[in-house]
Amino acid sequence: MHRLTTRNGLDLPCIGLGTWPMTGSECTTAVRQALELGYRHIDTATAYDNEAAVGQALRESEVPREAIHLTTKVWWDKLEPKAMRQSLEDSLRLLGTDQVDLFHIHWPAKDMDLARSIETLVTLHEEGKARSIGVANFPLGLLRQVVEELGAPLSAIQVEYHVLLSQQPLLDYARQHDLLLTAYTPLARGRAAEQQAIGDIAAKHGVLPSQVALKWLLDQDGVAVIPKASSRQNQLANLAALDVQLDDDDRTLIAALPKDQRVVSPDFAPQWNS
Repeated sequence: MHRLTTRNGLDLPCIGLGTWPMTGSECTTAVRQALELGYRHIDTATAYDNEAAVGQALRESEVPREAIHLTTKVWWDKLEPKAMRQSLEDSLRLLGTDQVDLFHIHWPAKDMDLARSIETLVTLHEEGKARSIGVANFPLGLLRQVVEELGAPLSAIQVEYHVLLSQQPLLDYARQHDLLLTAYTPLARGRAAEQQAIGDIAAKHGVLPSQVALKWLLDQDGVAVIPKASSRQNQLANLAALDVQLDDDDRTLIAALPKDQRVVSPDFAPQWNS
């Protein structure tokens, strides 16, 4: 599978398995099956309440831990240094590993001490508990602070991104600063496949609408996707999106779709345009 890399050492497969909202045995089965099918990038978080299930799948899998890229995240109410450190220690214990490959701040908190939180994130990276570090759901202004003012050695940002939501300014900035962008909710929770243009493109190429939506993202430099999939059929279909060949006419149709359809915006979300 095609891999994405940064100069400071992040190396991850461009298609990963998103695990929210799977928990318990459903999650364990899905992750173990995905690894059997060739996935080598698993995304979880403390807030998903499934790290133990992911860890169980890793133990049951024949794929060695060192061959798997593992991302987890700390929730926005655990950004004080001691709490963040404890959150990662708990994650490592539940996942059954000494190190995660990528550790994100999951959401910025409105009252967070940004400098202290980022300092702790960097320290955990320097201690070897996280091979690489990043942030999720940070708007561009806040990301600039972290990178330019605080000088944090981030490797990635994770945000909602799909055919109905533009992230171009953030993506441009990420590319300028050697950050990979991981697109969560890459299928807009089913809305992408419902678009007439996506259906027409899929019919033209004899593929699934979901595969068109994923390939549009995968064709962009420095973008990875983490669609959630529990069934074998859907996991295989998502992997096969890599084989879809979109042309300029397809991209023109997709560009004409609305690009302001945000699916994930909880009450604690930041001001997205800040």
